[in-house]
This record gives sequence, structure tokens and C-alpha cells, in this order.
Amino acid sequence: MPNLVEIRDLHFAYGPRTILSGLHMDFPRGKVVAVMGGSGSGKTTILRLIGGQISQQRGTVAVAGEAIDPRNSKALYQQRRKMGMLFQHGALFTDLSVFENVAFPLREHTRLPEDMIRDLVLMKLHAVGLRNAAQLKPSEISGGMARRVALARAVALDPQLIMYDEPFAGLDPISMGVTANLVRRLNDALGSTSIVVSHDVHETFNIADHVYFLSQGKIVAHGTPEQMRSSDDPYVRQFVHAQADGPVPFHYPGRSLAEDLQLGDRR
Repeated sequence: MPNLVEIRDLHFAYGPRTILSGLHMDFPRGKVVAVMGGSGSGKTTILRLIGGQISQQRGTVAVAGEAIDPRNSKALYQQRRKMGMLFQHGALFTDLSVFENVAFPLREHTRLPEDMIRDLVLMKLHAVGLRNAAQLKPSEISGGMARRVALARAVALDPQLIMYDEPFAGLDPISMGVTANLVRRLNDALGSTSIVVSHDVHETFNIADHVYFLSQGKIVAHGTPEQMRSSDDPYVRQFVHAQADGPVPFHYPGRSLAEDLQLGDRR
């Protein structure tokens, strides 16, 4: 199956601090692909590179065969019309109603008549179960509902690519399950490619076709959720099974407690 997004030999750093090093990643059309790893491993940076918010120092990022280049604003804006983004905390416009939040990208990027925009917005809200909340403000709905409104906004333009930055963060178990099912259902209904950045192993593994694990800016393992559950890789095993001991240390690196206590005795 052809890939919608391809990343080749990608290197990115903030000044002297390397974030990503030598990444090769494929995101096939019609699939849900998860990118997982500990905090600071570079997961969200990958989304920002695909969206053209930042530019790599080396390597290429291509969407639908076209290179992403933040320096070419005109081409980048055209490419972004084919992308949807669900930000970590929803990022809804607090002064706008649920309806107006979902309508925003349609008004920004199309010249559709108002009655068609109305129908499209109601259809998207119906898909996430919130058509009857259309006139409410974000402050009048729950956090889980707000995440679903943000999802409706992300798919308003029927994008080829949908990116999710921690879509399950801060949700209760019911909202988490509802959101996960929506990610899978909407991906399949639209024929899109979905990239899910998440720490939540259970919900992510339930909906993903393929999983990449990142550690210290490099891919340490990748495969199906079933392959990752049975992986012998120490980092993957520690992450998937939430083990305290493993390649990721519990204690911040430095002197041992015994050394600190000995130093205290000398004072």
C-alpha cells in the first residue's frame, strides 16, 4: 500500500541539543499509526515537522509525494488544507460556540455557501455525538466533549492526514474509550491516514495498525501492536508493561544516595 507520509534520514536539533536522529518512517494510506515513547523523546516534534511548523536540519518529510518546506509558504498552506490536527488540549476557541469552532476551518479555507457549511458542521458534530450541543460554548461542556468537538473540527475538511497529539490525555476511562473509537471510525470512514502520538498503551494498541517506539530521538522498535506486546526489547517491554526498572531509570542521573550521605558527614 502506498505511503501518504514518508520520512527519510531525518535529523532535528534545538541548537546543540539533538532531538531526532536518522529517522526513517512510513505512514501508509488508510492506516492508524501510533508514535509512542517517553516524555521528551521527540514524538510531538515529528508532528510539527510534518505540519511544517519547524524545519529539519537534514533529511526529508514528504506528504502525498510532496516535500514539506516551511520556507515555501504558498505550497505549505495548500498542503495543510489536506491535514487535520487534534491538539493535546483541544485548543478550542473559547469565545465561539461548538458550531462556530467546527465551522471555522470551512470558512477559512473554502468559499462554500452558508447553508452548506451549516449542513457539514452538523454532520461532523453528529459523527462525534454532539450535534445537539452545537450552540453551547466550550466552557459549558465536559473535557471529553471538548476533545470530541476538536476532533470534529480536525476532520471538517475531510483531510487525507489527521494528526493527534495526546488525544487521550486527561480523559476519564469512558471518554477515553469513546475518543479512541472515534479516531478509528473516522479514519476508516474518510479513508484517511492517522498519526497518533500517545502515552496510553491500552487505548492506542486497540486502534493502531502499526506502532513506532522512540527513545532518545531514535526508533528503537516498530511493528504491530501484537508484536510490540510480545517484544523482547528492554525499552518496549518496560514501556508497554509500565515497569519501574529498565532502560529508563526511575532516579534522575547523578550521585548515589550513599555518596550524598557521605558528603554530608564530612561537612
